[in-house]
Amino acid sequence: MWLTRPLRERSTQLFLGILLAALALVTLLNLTLPAAHPLHVSTYTVTLLGKYLSYALLAVAVDLVWGYLGILSLGHGAFFALGGYAMGMYLMRQIGDRGTYGDPVLPDFMVFLNWDSLPWYWLGFDMPWFAFLMVLLAPGLLALVFGFLAFRSRVTGVYLSIITQAMTFALMLAFFRNEMGFGGNNGLTDFKELLGFDLRSDATRLGLFIATGIALALGYVVCRAIVASKLGRVSVACRDAEARTRFLGYRVERFQLFVFVVSAMLAGVAGALYVPQVGIINPSEFSPIFSIEVVLWVALGGRATLYGAVIGALLVNYAKTVFTGVMPDAWLFALGGLFVLVTVFLPKGIAGLLDLRIKRRSATSDSTPATGEATA
Repeated sequence: MWLTRPLRERSTQLFLGILLAALALVTLLNLTLPAAHPLHVSTYTVTLLGKYLSYALLAVAVDLVWGYLGILSLGHGAFFALGGYAMGMYLMRQIGDRGTYGDPVLPDFMVFLNWDSLPWYWLGFDMPWFAFLMVLLAPGLLALVFGFLAFRSRVTGVYLSIITQAMTFALMLAFFRNEMGFGGNNGLTDFKELLGFDLRSDATRLGLFIATGIALALGYVVCRAIVASKLGRVSVACRDAEARTRFLGYRVERFQLFVFVVSAMLAGVAGALYVPQVGIINPSEFSPIFSIEVVLWVALGGRATLYGAVIGALLVNYAKTVFTGVMPDAWLFALGGLFVLVTVFLPKGIAGLLDLRIKRRSATSDSTPATGEATA
């Protein structure tokens, strides 16, 4: 089966092994060690790591379209936010009469704005299966419509990047409006429970962390399966020589559209896992700056590697957490300096450096027997 093919790859086995080992280690350190122990992982740290993993899944989605399809999307934050809003709408419906105003149906912000009834597009979000389906369909349908129009018109290069940026900026402006029914500037927050589990409990936080790690593993395997298949080879051909690929008879726009939609749905899943862990979703997630930052994660980690995108997302967000605490007034300069240094000295990213070391080590091991034979 094409989906299980990546599991036979050594790189995929190594990635999954490290990821699952990290999940198990964090879980054990959180559950078994007392809070006073120096190796204890607090629930706050678990939640922070879960947020990093959701960002890593988003970075993998961006690397799929940028690294292997050659489409520099500056609008993947929109797909991430749509998945987050779908999850947020479900969580808001679960509050019921426990809200500030005690309305069993309307969320607090709708009561505050004197809304009389629930909008039609909120219907069904009290059912988890419907909400989880919308997590995939909302970003997937947007990507389908946008990609169909853009790829059919053969919009490429910087022009396509600008259009994706304009798309997410337009959505951000729309979601800021109170009359849209998504909470306006404040967004959706004050969540209580997920599938009956209290979101404030330590066990739920740990469960969300593990679920995010599993989602990252599955997303990585799906992307590797696409890349290793004929679809992936045609996608790389479209990236490197689109005109020649068309001349060979391939319908390039169909391949581009499929990969773009899959990437958008993965971004939506990342957003859905992000929201219950941070406790809020607002229009700032649509910001074009956020989408550009995701591209920088991928560039720093290593484009067209998938695992490099994970490394970049984890490293940059950890650095952001450290810098904002150590130098709150200058952390942006420190982060910018990190990007400049990597761009100058590591043009292929951190993954490129790792690949270079592996190749040198293998070359050294291959040449050692030959030297011994020559001496003999």
